[in-house]
Amino acid sequence: MKTVSVALIDESRLFREAIKALLRNSEFHIASEALSVEKARLFLAAETPPALILIDTSDAKDLAAIKETCPGTQVVLLTTQIDCPGMASAIAADADGILIKDMSSDALLQSLRLVMMGEKVFPSHLPALLLGGRVLSGVKLDAPKLGKALSERELQILQGLLNGGSNKEIALGLGITEATVKVHLKSVLRKINVSNRTQAAIWALEHGLGDGMPASLEVA
Repeated sequence: MKTVSVALIDESRLFREAIKALLRNSEFHIASEALSVEKARLFLAAETPPALILIDTSDAKDLAAIKETCPGTQVVLLTTQIDCPGMASAIAADADGILIKDMSSDALLQSLRLVMMGEKVFPSHLPALLLGGRVLSGVKLDAPKLGKALSERELQILQGLLNGGSNKEIALGLGITEATVKVHLKSVLRKINVSNRTQAAIWALEHGLGDGMPASLEVA
């Protein structure tokens, strides 16, 4: 099992000790820790950058500063609560993940593994939260590169994502099978050139789909 070096930034010594204990028997190894971004940047700039940085901050500028110091490192925000403007700012600052501190240890480990595989990991209800708060400023995704129109069913799938629905819930709402939802979702991701359902939901918000779906949409 390949070891993943981790830098942990959190002002709570107790929390840092808890994370170290939780990760002790996993592939994740806490190589360094600090109670603030300012202190962390001092040793991060002087040492070999870690593969992963876990940080608790309410300021997106901290994320941007860490990204600047360690541009090739995956950065995951740990937080105690979902704050709509803060989450939008974290996404705009290119956070690789946003994880809630009260999640289970198994969920944390799996989420970190997904991040290290290149996935963006966010709370499942984040798209619905962003929709409710209408906080989209600064949240940008790569522009779609394919000139294919989204079908009415695919637009319905996007609406389900915006409402925070799981594949099963979307299937029940549309009267189709969960397998069919997966097929349509895969097609949507390919057409709008994003890699996961959260990015798809945010893309839909950016393109004005939250206030009612058009009959069709050209993504070229």
